[in-house]
Amino acid sequence: MPSTRVHPYIYVKLRGLGRPTLLSIVLLGALGFSSANAGGQTSPTSTPSTTAPATPNNTNSSSGVSRTAKAITYKRGGTAKVAFRGTDLMSRGGGEAKVENKGNRVEIDANFQALDEATKFGFEYLTYVLWAVSPEGRAVNLGELQIKNGSAEVKAITDMQTFGMVVTAEPYFAVSQPGDEVVLENAGGAGGETIGATYQLLGRGAYSSPNTRIENAIFGIDHKTPVELFEARNANRIAKNANAAKYAASTIAKADLQLRSAEEAYGRKNDKKIVISMARDAVQTAEEARVMSVKLKAEDDARAQADADRRAAEERTAKARADADEQLRRRQEAEQARVQAETAKADAERAKAEAMIAAADAAKARLEADQARQAAVAEQQAAMAQKQAALEQMQAAQAEADKARQAAARAESDKAEMRAQLLSQLNSILQTNDSARGLIVNMSDVLFDTGSFTLKPGAREKLAKVSGILLAHPGLTMQIEGHTDSVGSDELNQKLSEQRASSVRDFLGQQGVALSAISAAGFGKTEPVATNDTAEGRQRNRRVEIVVNGDAIGTSTTATARP
Repeated sequence: MPSTRVHPYIYVKLRGLGRPTLLSIVLLGALGFSSANAGGQTSPTSTPSTTAPATPNNTNSSSGVSRTAKAITYKRGGTAKVAFRGTDLMSRGGGEAKVENKGNRVEIDANFQALDEATKFGFEYLTYVLWAVSPEGRAVNLGELQIKNGSAEVKAITDMQTFGMVVTAEPYFAVSQPGDEVVLENAGGAGGETIGATYQLLGRGAYSSPNTRIENAIFGIDHKTPVELFEARNANRIAKNANAAKYAASTIAKADLQLRSAEEAYGRKNDKKIVISMARDAVQTAEEARVMSVKLKAEDDARAQADADRRAAEERTAKARADADEQLRRRQEAEQARVQAETAKADAERAKAEAMIAAADAAKARLEADQARQAAVAEQQAAMAQKQAALEQMQAAQAEADKARQAAARAESDKAEMRAQLLSQLNSILQTNDSARGLIVNMSDVLFDTGSFTLKPGAREKLAKVSGILLAHPGLTMQIEGHTDSVGSDELNQKLSEQRASSVRDFLGQQGVALSAISAAGFGKTEPVATNDTAEGRQRNRRVEIVVNGDAIGTSTTATARP
């Protein structure tokens, strides 16, 4: 058989062209391809009811499993012989490889014996592939084994210096990741250091589909059909099962054309080497379409899941806020009930005093006062119970809100997106700028009375909205910074800037923002943002800034240090 190049750094010589046995051909007929045989003639399509053998050493799952190979370090200028041992899937199989390290490359000459037909592992398996596995778990296709009388030989070249070798059953030669049907593994030793190399295996489900209706036999009863043509049909079917028509339409169309050309060449009885070459081209193109489809579908699934998670988090956050509002309303009602109870108690005491003045009716007044007092106490106790219940409900709602915020934070994997979202939310309430220190929320002096640090109602409303936004993004820290213009003494301006910063901090704490995450400082007139020579400039300098930062929005705590 002619030499074949399957990798830029690997030269492979395959000896022996295996042929499927009659039983293998009948079993593989259930794969669901066209009813035409390789020669373009219609063949019988009946297949016996046969179950593919199970895989005892790996999980049968399209998601794949991991396995560990024995990676050997081959010394430069040295030659080592490495034995291959059969796994539970092919215990009697074996082989030996001569490995020679020539410095810039490692040459491998491997021989294998007692190999069964790959079709014994399932309808979708047609051949064997030799892999090199690096210590990092990267698996490289070294070439295809085609069995002749149970034996095969592979010669290959790799640039790895340390690697393990395994043989797997595969649906075609050009696979890019080993499947979970591992039949042979190299033993350790060989005079070099042995390292455990864990690599990923592609599950059986990746090469079959329960949605593919099996109508006709894929393979005709034709012992002369090259196995490469079988692999091309199999690769084409597997790519289409992976939604290649949707994600790699042009590539799978090219593979269809190449397969059709190979089928026609075989039907015309062209040279066998030409048919094999055309079939192998079709296999490689179909594998490209499958890999492209798997990647693009995974990206679509990830985007859809991220969108669903974000919507769910937003719904949970909205519900938590609604529950918190309801708890606040109940707390206010409980407080009103407490005030009413206090009033009732005061009325009872006043009635008692009046009864004592009226000596003639003292006994009756005292009795009535006692009764009124008892009623007031009962009402007070009921009000306290309601308050306690409301407090517990508020704490439960707060805990649920914390969980919702944590879930929302986990869903926001892109810190830049969260930063932009937070900037937009804060900017809709107060002017907010993005800086290296964090998001700076600017409160102008119009939110305070002149010369005062008491927040105006409008300022409290805006800060309440800001605190709601901050509570929805856990993990943030706030630095409140007060500034003034140059009018007045340094001491007066410094004190006023500190008082305004503290007022904002205390209000945020009252709204539920953790005080441990808030710091407040005043800088007086030392950091103007405009000239103090004009009224407009002085107004801009009279401000309170809230610097919002934290790892959640991509700003480390050290980045907030003032220059």
